[in-house]
Amino acid sequence: MRRGLVLAGGGLAGIAWETGIMQGVADEAPDAARALLDSDVLLGTSAGSTVAAQISSGALLADLFAAQVSSDSHEIDPGTSIDDITEMFLTAMMTPGTKEEKLQRIGAIAVATETVAEPVRRAVIGHRLPSREWADRVLRVTAVDVATGELLVIDRDSGIGLVDAVAASCAVPGAWPPVTVGDRRFMDGGVGSTVNMTAASDCDAVVVLVPSSETVPSPFGDGVVAEIAAFPGETLAVYADAESITAFGLNPLDPACRIPSANAGRAQGRRDATRIARFLGV
Repeated sequence: MRRGLVLAGGGLAGIAWETGIMQGVADEAPDAARALLDSDVLLGTSAGSTVAAQISSGALLADLFAAQVSSDSHEIDPGTSIDDITEMFLTAMMTPGTKEEKLQRIGAIAVATETVAEPVRRAVIGHRLPSREWADRVLRVTAVDVATGELLVIDRDSGIGLVDAVAASCAVPGAWPPVTVGDRRFMDGGVGSTVNMTAASDCDAVVVLVPSSETVPSPFGDGVVAEIAAFPGETLAVYADAESITAFGLNPLDPACRIPSANAGRAQGRRDATRIARFLGV
């Protein structure tokens, strides 16, 4: 049985919530938390790429959670709201075309938008990671080529440094600069899908942490619920509950959302620990 842990996108709120979920599971079912952390495949998209990279480093879960509820942070406010980004997406999506063509339009907007400089953003990502080197385990993070709309699944054999890989996966169009790697530029892996389940297709069973409700609409296809349901292996999806959604606030990119999101995730993790442990068979 090859197990995977899929960590979805969701901004700073998502990073904090996913960390909190696992800490809450550890509170109630330590063996289940260890099984999650020791998953054969870690797949992260956007916010999830940060959490997956942190886990892969071997850092203690308690330390990762403590960092999320600390008032000290290297995170910066992008100065844009989720509403602004949503409007940008809608503008790109309303024009007819293939999925790749629509992603290319979003990529063009990402390139044209004035943001902080790439080195500034890269420094923020570097501060998130306990180790800036790829670990000797299966870690995959996703990004999208701004010019082609192609999804790239990055791992330690891709020739891309871990900090650049995570920065690319977290490069929200309109908020953060696309990441330059050679002659290519990459944006957020969650632009086309917040879970990118196909990148875990070699797993027999996966737990998916999704920092959004089941009813959030998707610009492509039938959405996350349908994408997870179509996965050929066994799945257990944990979506943010009502209390967690409230904790996220109006802007999941705002650093102020970290502490309430982490605490809400921990509380939800405690509530969901039994069913996660049952799914994992521990």
